Amino acid sequence: MTNVAAPIQKNRGSERTREIIVETALRLFRERGYEATTMRAIAAEAGVSVGNAYYYFASKEALIQAYYDRAQAEHEAACEGLLATERSFAGRLGGVLREWVRVSEPYHEFAVKFFKHAAEPTNPLSPFSVESSPARESSIAIYRRVVEGCTDRMDAELRAELPELLWLLSMGVVLFWVHDTSEGCRKTYRLIELTVPLVDRLVGLSHLPGLRGIARDFIAGVHELRS
Repeated sequence: MTNVAAPIQKNRGSERTREIIVETALRLFRERGYEATTMRAIAAEAGVSVGNAYYYFASKEALIQAYYDRAQAEHEAACEGLLATERSFAGRLGGVLREWVRVSEPYHEFAVKFFKHAAEPTNPLSPFSVESSPARESSIAIYRRVVEGCTDRMDAELRAELPELLWLLSMGVVLFWVHDTSEGCRKTYRLIELTVPLVDRLVGLSHLPGLRGIARDFIAGVHELRS
């Protein structure tokens, strides 16, 4: 008789080992800095062999990509209730941005130290890099849900482009958040509170005949810069 429990237990053990390595790496990155932390040190602290650490993660960059994936999954889960009930564009956008700040709070200290690497245009850890594309596409998908699930009127072409534009807006919020030293990131929440109504107003006006051409010109400019 085939023992089906054995593969299940093995998979659970593998996932647990993977999580321990990620948790250990993030802690050491916070404590020692990204450059000073080696895969050997991560393996030693995690209680695994160096070869085992490399089995799960080919490099320190791969560990950061795992962090991106985890943070993205946490954000998606946190937004489920909001996106299932809220129908206004402003309510959906503001809620999604606020949830990102809330779930990211435990990583704020790490983000401050790590940001200089992610900000380098050629660094694979940049949110704009090819290596970061899975997490980036997942994030854009959340803003696609923001747009598709709202009942507000807006220009059809702008609606199609808006998810990626909102993701770029979120990158601006991330940059502000990294440098926010206010208690509980109060200023970042205030930035969202001030910005969302302005975006909502612009999007709401985009379907009007007098402003539709401006929206189309803006979209054309985005396409040109993207190419």
